[in-house]
Amino acid sequence: MSTDEPTASDPHAEAVDDELDLDLDELDELDELDELDELEDEDEDEADGFDDETDENEDEDEDDDDEFGDRTLGVHEGDLRSGFIAIVGRPNVGKSTLLNAICGSKVSIVSDKPQTTRTRVRGVLTRPGSQLVFVDTPGLHKAVTALGERVNATAIDSMSDVDAVMLVIDATAGFGKGDEWVASRFDVSKAIVVLNKIDRIDPTKILAQLNAVSKLGAAAYFPVSARTGDGVGDLVAHLVGLMPEGPMYFPDDVVRDLPEPEWVAELVREQLLAVTRDELPYSIATRVTEWEWPRVRCEIIVERDSQKGMVIGKKGAVLKEVGTLVRKQLPEGVYIELFVKVDKDWQRKPDRVERLGY
Repeated sequence: MSTDEPTASDPHAEAVDDELDLDLDELDELDELDELDELEDEDEDEADGFDDETDENEDEDEDDDDEFGDRTLGVHEGDLRSGFIAIVGRPNVGKSTLLNAICGSKVSIVSDKPQTTRTRVRGVLTRPGSQLVFVDTPGLHKAVTALGERVNATAIDSMSDVDAVMLVIDATAGFGKGDEWVASRFDVSKAIVVLNKIDRIDPTKILAQLNAVSKLGAAAYFPVSARTGDGVGDLVAHLVGLMPEGPMYFPDDVVRDLPEPEWVAELVREQLLAVTRDELPYSIATRVTEWEWPRVRCEIIVERDSQKGMVIGKKGAVLKEVGTLVRKQLPEGVYIELFVKVDKDWQRKPDRVERLGY
């Protein structure tokens, strides 16, 4: 496949390898002591019984694994409320913006283009006494491609193993059949309905909007603005109260559960969504193919040769702009190489969709 010249930035950083030397002389001397030999014999007898019991427990644990795998990290001292919360809704209702507002950091890419989120993205909010893990899902819609079918399945599957579901509705669009269709995918009677973008409508119409969505029969309703943060604090406080006592699933300093290569690929796609038009955003996929930090090679996949030229831009202008915007969001010194590849009609082919990680 043809490629374009890469976009580069700052010089490489150096990696430093630390060596650890272990002196085993003292251990060898201890092994010769009679008292230690007796203790080792006793320990071996106890270990044999323990190993058998451990094998049985591991077999049981494997059967109990769910889609999130072994999530337990440990438990804070004292009571801790923790759990998983799925964020669902139609495309472009502000789910990712809401997730970023809740976590206080950018954990999911955002765009004014519908269907920006294609995979599960987890954001983590840790506070004294609580840890909430939010699962940002792709917008549910009537799929017409293999990619659409896959992202719908991802969104629906995300609701199967969570402690709460938030249904986000766009206040500027009003409550409609699309929202009702999404609500029919799960038990809405236990869900929290979030009326988002209230900053963009007449305040006198908020109550009317809440009355309209109340027909869903949800457990609770919250009007919020993810953009301004209005109402987000009350929503989070309510969610904490819903969570059961549980363990810490992530370390205190983790806010995003996404491998760094995938995050860089998403940042590239986010900037491409911002600078491209028409149908092109939906034909773009990105993936990191080489990761030798701080050097990163990211591949941009489009569906047609004509789209390739649009992504590259005149004399590489689009690629250069995208590379510059991405580097601003990464540590200083990162070197980004961007290449464009054509994979004809990839989003309509299930095997291609799967190969790209969707």
